[in-house]
Amino acid sequence: MARAHEDSPPSGLGKPGLTQYVLKVHSRCDLACDHCYVYEHADQSWRGQPMIMASSTVVAAAQRIAEHAVAHGLHAVHVVLHGGEPLLLGFDGLDQVIRRLRSIVDPVVPLRLSLQTNGIGLTPAICDLFVRERVGVGVSLDGDRAANDRHRRFRNGGSSYDRVRAALRLLRRPEFRAAYAGILCTIDVRNDPIDVYEAVRAEEPPRIEFLLPHATWDNPPPRPDGSATPYADWLLRIHRRWTDDGRPVPIRILDSLESTARGGPSHTEALGLDPVDVLVVESDGAWEQADSLKIAYHGAAATARTVFTHSVDETLGHPGLAARLTGLDALCAQCRSCPVVARCGGGLFAHRYRTGTGFANPSVFCADLKELMESTSMPPSPGEPPTAAIPADVIEEIATGHVSVATVDLLDQLQAELVEALLEELADTFAPVGDEHPWAALVRMSGDDPRTVREILGHPYVRVWADRCLRRQADPRLLGNLAAAAAIRTGRPATVQVVSAGGYVRLPAVAAVAVPGPAGLLPLTVGEAGTVSIAGRPLEPAAWSPVRHADTGAWSPALDDVDAHRDCFEWPVLPRLDEAAHRRWTSTLTAAYRIVADEAAGHLPGLTAGLRVITPLQPGADGSPRAATAREAYPAIGLAYAGPAEMAVLMVHEFQHVKLGALADHVDLYDPGFQARFRVGWRPDPRPVEGVLHGAYAHLAVAELWRSRPGEPAREKYLHYRDWTAEAAETLLASGALTGSGERFVRRLAQTLNSPAP
Repeated sequence: MARAHEDSPPSGLGKPGLTQYVLKVHSRCDLACDHCYVYEHADQSWRGQPMIMASSTVVAAAQRIAEHAVAHGLHAVHVVLHGGEPLLLGFDGLDQVIRRLRSIVDPVVPLRLSLQTNGIGLTPAICDLFVRERVGVGVSLDGDRAANDRHRRFRNGGSSYDRVRAALRLLRRPEFRAAYAGILCTIDVRNDPIDVYEAVRAEEPPRIEFLLPHATWDNPPPRPDGSATPYADWLLRIHRRWTDDGRPVPIRILDSLESTARGGPSHTEALGLDPVDVLVVESDGAWEQADSLKIAYHGAAATARTVFTHSVDETLGHPGLAARLTGLDALCAQCRSCPVVARCGGGLFAHRYRTGTGFANPSVFCADLKELMESTSMPPSPGEPPTAAIPADVIEEIATGHVSVATVDLLDQLQAELVEALLEELADTFAPVGDEHPWAALVRMSGDDPRTVREILGHPYVRVWADRCLRRQADPRLLGNLAAAAAIRTGRPATVQVVSAGGYVRLPAVAAVAVPGPAGLLPLTVGEAGTVSIAGRPLEPAAWSPVRHADTGAWSPALDDVDAHRDCFEWPVLPRLDEAAHRRWTSTLTAAYRIVADEAAGHLPGLTAGLRVITPLQPGADGSPRAATAREAYPAIGLAYAGPAEMAVLMVHEFQHVKLGALADHVDLYDPGFQARFRVGWRPDPRPVEGVLHGAYAHLAVAELWRSRPGEPAREKYLHYRDWTAEAAETLLASGALTGSGERFVRRLAQTLNSPAP
């Protein structure tokens, strides 16, 4: 029996390395915002900077970024074009910068480009450039006219509001929507939070980022009403309204609060203990730390290193940057002893500054941050599936092999968050031409029908495809096919570009649709009445090859024989089953399910809830059984056809691998750097820790099945599997490779193996 994962390293997004850079391509601005950290705070180094970044500086920065990506095996890097105001470069200047960056970085690693702007200089021609070159555009807007014009004005005092809204109207046009990345809004607590939220949401941004105003202990933030926590109060009012609205648009700080409450990453420098992952390149080529440090004192962001003289790794050795990579150890004693420090992380580094003690202080927004943490740490409502990091009692439950529906729900939820994070990262790496950006379409449909969209995104081969894209092994434009599948399932109108290849448009979890003609991009439209057309032609029923299910009565897994990325298993997959073969598979799976119910009933709740996709594999030439899982294809298994009794064993065996892989995505069970290999009873070759752990867990379930079967041959098989599993558990516990969670898991596994037969 083969398992594709035992020798495979855990999937991930790459080795440690810096992935985000800010390039100050133009150091002046056409607005005079009085809260700007570049021009209006302590650091006035902009006065000595070249107005425009020279082409030689762009090339040198791109080369440094590319060499760092190669050295660290990165799967993607993100460069933000910034200023000042980058649109002051004009069309030709922007075109040259973008082309130079792409020509140097893209051949090495996928380059995600974005640009942050006040929007004043945006034109249709520049929007067209951004769509063509896959540049996401973030626009600064502080709310309605009154809120925006408190700070964002021209030097003569004139309002910028109408010009900014004109830019946002451009980005909402269908031909330019793909370039629309979101809105950045700086908080002023004198503005009504709901009015600001409604005004910003009305611009239909793909995401919103609310920023605390930059302040230090020397220059504290305004607190006009005398409240101790006005910024928390302001954001919490939006949080309540946003939640009541069904969370129609991602809001970074609110999403971060929820992620950190679950023990996840913050995805922002302003919260949490995520390591700092950004370097700035000034217009003269100087490497600098985050721009926000300019509020502290003159020269606070400087490193005395340049793209011409120092690599990225050499720059990361700067004491200021090194200190910000040490997480909890970099915080002051007051922060380290705080109960919410894991979520807060001390707040934005710049906001901790005080003359005399430097940055060794809590954030000047400390009281607000603590209130935000405490007010967004409410327990889930009754019946709501848990979403926190996997607790110890659930780890022990998974170790028994007998998992509840609630535990499957937890693994599903965590897996969905992982996949959505991959997809969001992927969505930012390209911008298709025309129609609605597929990620924007998915966000919109999720607001209307979140359950159905999550089911589509949770189809196992979606993560396989996304993971391959980030390794440059698959076509990222298939995001359009994913959005089309969601539109068909939800019945929500949409028009997106889909990829046709090999005569089919393949829609994950839905169907393969036969489309004549050459491969390429085609517009797929889902109409108001649920009608589907491709390139303006309604689809005929005969063109559809839907994903079918094996309906056993109590359990109905999909038999996916059409997905383009189901080939992730060790063994080759079968082509589309004919109707007779599909009936045979359904009949055999029904019988196998009944055997599991009779012989290993403790596995039934988890298997019924969790094993939702089976892909038929080609049988071995010698008739030997074949079954496989792939870590990134949760919760699918691959099976070659076998008789019911053997199929029952294969299903239970492989679903053990599915559960353990999902657990290992979120809990470290062993030290990944542990190199030793160990002898096991079921293989002649020494196995790594991961292989021993997976084998022991899978054989625990197989032993249970054989223990329930009558006859001496069955008893001999049971003893083989029992002894193999017991020896492997002892080996793991004595290896020194297990973490605390891993030791707890293996001890519970061994106790289950030795428990009396039911």
